[in-house]
Amino acid sequence: LSLTLNRTCVMRHQITPKANISAKPAKHVLSAGEQIFVMMTMFVTILGPSGWILTNLEEYKKRPGAAE
Repeated sequence: LSLTLNRTCVMRHQITPKANISAKPAKHVLSAGEQIFVMMTMFVTILGPSGWILTNLEEYKKRPGAAE
């Protein structure tokens, strides 16, 4: 019993390594064109399917097997 309690206390107080956080500037600075490309890609990837579903919502409601 004491061995189990001792092991629990030791495991609880272990030091965990910190993340590699740096206050230095980026190694490769993105140009304005690259930033726009990435933002548009993310926008289309995330909001594109949602917009498609909302645009065609009435058609999905008319499908056979849809809840009434």
